[in-house]
Amino acid sequence: MKPLFVLVLVFVISLFVTRFVSGDYLHFLSGRIAMSAMLLFTAIGHFAFTKGMAMMVPNFIPFKNAVVYLTGLAEIVLAIGLLLPAYVQITAWVLIAFLILMVPGNVKAAMEHVDYQKGTNDGPGPKYLWFRIPMQFFLIAWTYFFAIGF
Repeated sequence: MKPLFVLVLVFVISLFVTRFVSGDYLHFLSGRIAMSAMLLFTAIGHFAFTKGMAMMVPNFIPFKNAVVYLTGLAEIVLAIGLLLPAYVQITAWVLIAFLILMVPGNVKAAMEHVDYQKGTNDGPGPKYLWFRIPMQFFLIAWTYFFAIGF
C-alpha cells in the first residue's frame, strides 16, 4: 500500500511542479518520475528488510540474500533509466519483465504468510494477493502508458 501511496503522491506533486516550471502539465514525465520514486522507495526495503525479503524468494533459487540485494540494485538502476530519455523505452520493457518475475515471490509470501518487514511467518497470507496481484498489473500498465505509450 505504501508504494502505491508514494506513486500517486509523487505523480500529483510532479504534475504541479512541471506545470510551474514549464507552463504545462507534463503527464508522461510526471508518470516516469513517480515510478522512479516508487522504485527507489521499494529498493530501500531490499536493504532494510533483507531477511524478510529473502523469505519471499522461491526455494529453488540459491543465494537468497544476494538475490534480494541484486533486485534492490536493479530497482535503483531502473529508476534512473526511466529518467534518461535515451533509455526510457528499453528500461520500461525491462521493468515490465521485472514486475512479472516478482509475481512468484509475492505468491510465495502470501502462501507462507511472510511478513517481510519482521522476517516472520505471521503476515496477512493469501488475502494479500487480492491487493498485490492487481497492483502488479496496475504498475505494469502504468509503466507501459507513461514510458512506452508516450
